[in-house]
Amino acid sequence: MHMNLVSLLRRATLSACTCGVLGLGLANSSQAQSTCQLNSPSGKIKHVVYIEFDNVHFTRDNPNVPSDLEQMSNLLNFLKNKGTLDTGDHTVLISHTANGILTTQTGLYSDDTSIFVANSFGLFSNGSAVFPSAFFYWTDKVSDIQPPIDTDNNFALTTPEGNNVPAPWVPFTRAGCTVGAFSTANIVLERTPFDVIKVFGPNSAQAMEPPSGSTKPNQIDDFEGAAIHCALNDPLCGLNSNAVSDTLPSEPGGYDGYQALFGLKYIAPALGGLTDYHGVPITGFQQLSFDPTPAQTLSVVETMLKSGIPVVYAYIADAHDNQSPRSLNSSTESTFGPGEIGYVQQLADYNAAFGTFFQHLKQAGIDESNTLFIFTPDEGDHFVGVQPVPANCDGAKLTRNGEVVSDIPCSYPAANGGNGVGELQLNLPLVVSNAGNSTPFAIHSDDAATTYVTGQPATSDPVVRALEKTMATQSAFNPHTGQNESLLGTGLGPDLQGAIVDQVGQKLLHMHSEIDPDRDPTFTFFGNPNFFFQSSGPATAVVGTGFAWNHGDIQPEIGRTYIGIVGPGVKNLGITTARDFFTDHVDLRPTIMMLTGLTDDYQHDGRVITEILDQSVLPKSLKAHMDTAEALGQVYKQINAPFGQLAQDTLTISTYAITSTSDGDVVYDNLEAKIAAWTAARDGIAAQIKQILAEAEFGGVSINQQAANLLIGQGEGLLALAHRCAANTAKCAK
Repeated sequence: MHMNLVSLLRRATLSACTCGVLGLGLANSSQAQSTCQLNSPSGKIKHVVYIEFDNVHFTRDNPNVPSDLEQMSNLLNFLKNKGTLDTGDHTVLISHTANGILTTQTGLYSDDTSIFVANSFGLFSNGSAVFPSAFFYWTDKVSDIQPPIDTDNNFALTTPEGNNVPAPWVPFTRAGCTVGAFSTANIVLERTPFDVIKVFGPNSAQAMEPPSGSTKPNQIDDFEGAAIHCALNDPLCGLNSNAVSDTLPSEPGGYDGYQALFGLKYIAPALGGLTDYHGVPITGFQQLSFDPTPAQTLSVVETMLKSGIPVVYAYIADAHDNQSPRSLNSSTESTFGPGEIGYVQQLADYNAAFGTFFQHLKQAGIDESNTLFIFTPDEGDHFVGVQPVPANCDGAKLTRNGEVVSDIPCSYPAANGGNGVGELQLNLPLVVSNAGNSTPFAIHSDDAATTYVTGQPATSDPVVRALEKTMATQSAFNPHTGQNESLLGTGLGPDLQGAIVDQVGQKLLHMHSEIDPDRDPTFTFFGNPNFFFQSSGPATAVVGTGFAWNHGDIQPEIGRTYIGIVGPGVKNLGITTARDFFTDHVDLRPTIMMLTGLTDDYQHDGRVITEILDQSVLPKSLKAHMDTAEALGQVYKQINAPFGQLAQDTLTISTYAITSTSDGDVVYDNLEAKIAAWTAARDGIAAQIKQILAEAEFGGVSINQQAANLLIGQGEGLLALAHRCAANTAKCAK
């Protein structure tokens, strides 16, 4: 009864502005209005829908098998026909869920948030490594997540100055726009019990619930995974006794008086109940386990929008792991290879959910004419398994009208005594020890093994240098291929399949914390993507049964992603590629701010993706020298992005340097000095470009053509210098 009264009062007290909500039940009401003041240049954006996928691919993992998005034609056609699918986007390093989501949310590279290793971040504590989770609530401190580390009171999300990173919902709520969040990282409660204690208090009824368990109530079910960050005076929070203070202790400009609702226990009743597209009630978060399918997530997003929440952030799980019983597929496997029947069936379910979502929103008056839609993944993946049978299998056939039907299903029979689908799990410390190097170290388990040498020695220490060279020369038997494979991988340039960088190279890659250097790994082993390195198990590769899709690494299939964007102010370009223009995760946030007419209280590391925006929504200061702005932006990307040319050449040069065996380590010293000098030069050039672009994008300052051309020349000169070195590293090392 109380919640129904709150809902009625909320709808009755909404006031008119440019962000009117057109949800069901509101569209025909003269009182259906909102306090939301989006100042979009187009004057048309009333809602923002931001969906982040976990590893849903546009690029084919098997050239014969239609990709995830190709089999999700309802989404793909929406993006192609009504907006732009930018397939020239890239992730950051390391390429993982937590920092992939954080960089898209904030527009900041990982060295400006201090989360560059995920999904746990390494931390030296008294010379030994611990690994706190990178999934936590926005305001958590390291000492909250890792209680024994009582001396580290830095915010887990910390700026180089030691402040809490500004929260992504703030520009919206300050503009009167309430923000809903479902399952997406760090803007919902994620860890029990400390997140619950922090938000509700140590003696609260919420804190008295068991942190987890199979019976209700428990904290995971009730309080994790969903949040509503309310604008001031929104009755959804203001008239709800379960709302709590939305505390942001170091938000620029302050953030007082705001409230939030946390958890499905309070959010589901406030929205009149939540049910997925299969008719299953969503009552607790344990049933989702932070792996919601489109049938679940999109139903929640739809309900939030129709309930008058104009901005919604949400997350959808990957399609290549079996999400049953929530999805409609007949398989009992834990994970799939491309083209398997269960994979195809699951993608058909994903596709159907998107069809329902767009249809329902259209009926409610929420569509591309008044809504900004964003779809992007956190990272890509490398599939690990045997070759499919039959060799010409295509798994699914796309008909002319875009429907997907089973054609020649793929199967992955066991080979060489192992399972046919699964990453190769390997105890890397034991491999190194068996090779005769007993140096103690810890790793973040991944195919990109960030390595923390016990005692925290300098990266140039002979002990570290010996460990790096031992690790780089190891190989292991791959039961999928029947061959021994280098753990480091092979290849150079665009074919680079493995690399090793220490703290000098990591700084250029934005894998560095200025305020908390204890987070910096001694070095990072970007390994052969077929292997998943861990600190347990045998020194021979064991095929994992639950996972077959590795990420975190540097290979193109992992680092190359996409941004799908539709709405007022967005061009209908169909599909664009990196040949058209280069983008990466940090470019999404400033683009959203430009389209919605809002600003952040900090300078982004990304740039507005002007190539996909209508000229009419760009400020005069940017349009005055558009060609120069875009040329400046592309040079900026190539010198600054972790998958830009400078970073990729650095990976090649660093690997050569670290694995070198010259007398007195002269080759290593010379090349490391060059990388350090390039980083300093890059930082100087990038800072100036960032300032010029930010002033043109959000400050009304026209671009100085002469200054821009000078910076473009300096950036191109730096790129040429490093590229020549990478092409002839032996000569460059002299």
